[in-house]
Amino acid sequence: MRAWYEKAVFYHIYPLGLLGAPKENFSPDKEPVCPAPLRNLEPWIPHMKELGCNALYIGPLFESSTHGYDTRDYRLVDRRLGTNEDFRRFVKLCHEAGIQVVVDGVFNHTGREFFAFRSLQENREDSPYSSWYRNVQFHTGSPLGDSFCYDCWQGHFSLPCLNLSNPEVKTYLFDTVRFWIEQFDIDGIRLDCANVLDMSFMQELREKTAAMKPEFWLMGEVIHGEYGRWVNLQMLHSVTNYELHKALYSGHNDHNYFEIAHNVRRLEAVGTALYTFTDNHDEDRLYSKLHCKAHLFPVYQLLFTLPGIPSIYYGSEWGIEGKRSSCSDEALRPALSLEQMENNELTEYISSLAAIHRENDAFHGGRYQELFLTNRQYAFCRFGSETVVLSAVNNDEQEAAVSVSLPFSVKEAEFLLQSPGNPISRNPAAGEAEGTGVFCLQDRHLSLTLPPNGGIVLRLFPVS
Repeated sequence: MRAWYEKAVFYHIYPLGLLGAPKENFSPDKEPVCPAPLRNLEPWIPHMKELGCNALYIGPLFESSTHGYDTRDYRLVDRRLGTNEDFRRFVKLCHEAGIQVVVDGVFNHTGREFFAFRSLQENREDSPYSSWYRNVQFHTGSPLGDSFCYDCWQGHFSLPCLNLSNPEVKTYLFDTVRFWIEQFDIDGIRLDCANVLDMSFMQELREKTAAMKPEFWLMGEVIHGEYGRWVNLQMLHSVTNYELHKALYSGHNDHNYFEIAHNVRRLEAVGTALYTFTDNHDEDRLYSKLHCKAHLFPVYQLLFTLPGIPSIYYGSEWGIEGKRSSCSDEALRPALSLEQMENNELTEYISSLAAIHRENDAFHGGRYQELFLTNRQYAFCRFGSETVVLSAVNNDEQEAAVSVSLPFSVKEAEFLLQSPGNPISRNPAAGEAEGTGVFCLQDRHLSLTLPPNGGIVLRLFPVS
């Protein structure tokens, strides 16, 4: 039986942004104030369900000082979001709705208000946590006025790097994961900055979490590199597929499906396990990146039908805009009111794609085979133990006739979906009912007429 994450369609929420939380946290010495409690997220659960999502990646959640990744307390929900009890209730409601919950694990670095770093500031060499941070040097100071220096993430001295080779640090972090599993019943962790995390730490984390909870999922944030270094039986279950993310929008902007197909072939060994997305809390919204907005439909079709575990970033299901500035990501992380959002053709299309993904095991780790490829048209099959599905897309402004040779004999083809907004001209000679698109099947040959800036999804029934 497939693990839950192999059949997952994710929804991604950056809670500090969605809930309109203050940009800076209150002093830890003051009483918690919750101007945007997690209770306000509860109406989003039925929305996720209606959209077709069965998993949620939400984070950061740990108590922090500003953007969420400068952790102050690993075992406390950020007071700007609510309380531990609020999040415990939220996870329970998600599980009742059939939605798994994955949270951020910020284990590469802490904030400067974390207890171990404060002890280091106060006691220097005499601190019991003097070896908790990487490359601490007491003969020189930091740019932030500390009487010592240390390694930090990408030159940001507000984010001192933990020493993950220290057994005490590892025990503390493993116990923290156990805390989140036991207290909140989470189903997985997304490892922030996994590309720079200690490899042996991630190996040990895999062993520990497998014993803590069956099917506990570990996904790492990795941008560059060979993803297979991280995704294997000893390390992580998945990493972020930034390669496909880039190819999806630039392949359409440049009318170059070869870029996308090359990426899929290059990652074939691990592709079905990768976390795929069009945008996230660090990247411009898809709507803002596409030169032709109609390309939203073929992009999302590829997201849901190519190898990978698809994810929708909150708000993008309505096609909202958002571009980062040279000094801020705030435009990517807006406060949204669910009551003010109205479903449109894109929302309904994503929901239909999610349903097809859920109902066809070909998309749950199924084999990929490329069938047709030009700059502007692309067709491939996915093979499951029970279903075979063909996906074909067109990034041209005009409808396109595509002739596909199939690698097996087919007795029947069932129309599953056509992208909206660009209806193709009907061809009665094709023998298809009005509203079902145009395709003609003859044993191992399939003729398709693809809509402008759109696509078609078919289920194929091979001859036994």
